[in-house]
Amino acid sequence: MTRVPPALLRHRVTVEPYAGEGAYGAQYRHAIPDVPALVDASPRLVRAPDGRQITASATLIAGPMLDCPPGSRITLPDGHTTTAITVNHHTAPGLPVPACTEVVCE
Repeated sequence: MTRVPPALLRHRVTVEPYAGEGAYGAQYRHAIPDVPALVDASPRLVRAPDGRQITASATLIAGPMLDCPPGSRITLPDGHTTTAITVNHHTAPGLPVPACTEVVCE
């Protein structure tokens, strides 16, 4: 399996993986700082897992092993904090295309 070339992952983000709901709201696991990613801050209309249409504020591409379930808190390079709406792991075994994780942020 090939990976996204590191030279393309020009940005650095911080990911706090979503751990579920607790007595005081959303709970997150330890922060993962300095995650290499390619961030596209163009807004676009996406469908959330529950069927709602949401305007995404950013989309990021990272390595295939990124631990970022939907609901995770992400700090973008400009300092803006956002929430992961959908997370897609792209693989193509046997094909000469890179594996990656695509995260669409609220």
